[in-house]
Amino acid sequence: MLTWALIFLVVALIAGVLGFTGVAGASIALAKILFMIFLVLFVISLVVHLFRGRAV
Repeated sequence: MLTWALIFLVVALIAGVLGFTGVAGASIALAKILFMIFLVLFVISLVVHLFRGRAV
């Protein structure tokens, strides 16, 4: 998921440089959404790992 966020970020930067502001805006919005989903899933994974503990 982080890979897709980075891909959309690169697409947005290239589109912005070339003057395609609509495509750049849409790509950066998708990159932000995917990055936030990645962060939420990462934090949930960390919390589950910390509270699960070790089996005896």
